[in-house]
Amino acid sequence: METLLRYFPKLSDTQISQFEALLPFYKEWNAKINVISRKDIDNLMVHHVLHSLAIARYVHFLPDTKILDLGTGGGFPGIPLAIFFPQVHFTLIDGTRKKILVVEEACQHLELKNVSPKAMRAEETKEKFDFVVSRAVTALDQLLLWSRPLISHRQKNAIPNGLLTLKGGRVKQELKTIPRGNYAETTPVSEYFDDPFFEEKYLIYVQI
Repeated sequence: METLLRYFPKLSDTQISQFEALLPFYKEWNAKINVISRKDIDNLMVHHVLHSLAIARYVHFLPDTKILDLGTGGGFPGIPLAIFFPQVHFTLIDGTRKKILVVEEACQHLELKNVSPKAMRAEETKEKFDFVVSRAVTALDQLLLWSRPLISHRQKNAIPNGLLTLKGGRVKQELKTIPRGNYAETTPVSEYFDDPFFEEKYLIYVQI
């Protein structure tokens, strides 16, 4: 928690207790269902929770914003963002039912009222959202293909609606796959957090 509080010193007591509950919860569930690499579970707070919150450093979602976490896996980045933005509604989807089971249990355990977990694929989603968020799900051009039909035309935040995705690796090559005319920004996560883990991590925003 020290690391989180260094970057986010204004967390409420409720938020602090929810973030503190994440490591024991995921350790227990990871023993049953491998949603996080077992070699990485002890790094949960930095590699998964803090990484997810890079999105919160990029944009402050206004109350009643609707967010879709596409391919949430065990709940990232959706659950840390839902703790951080309690007045924003998050829908977390994944095609793997057992991963959504973990998300459902996490929401119950943390008493998160602003999360709707659903075992479904992006193509099955009928709702509209202000933003789609994702973390290391698939190639950027595929993410855009899935996200485009899901974005609402109603604008309410400081930046236009679109896709916010956390990525590592060959980001420049992926950006070349975005069709011309699409506005995109790339921010190194190391601009927000100084842990060496973030040196090759990026936040990509694409306006839709």
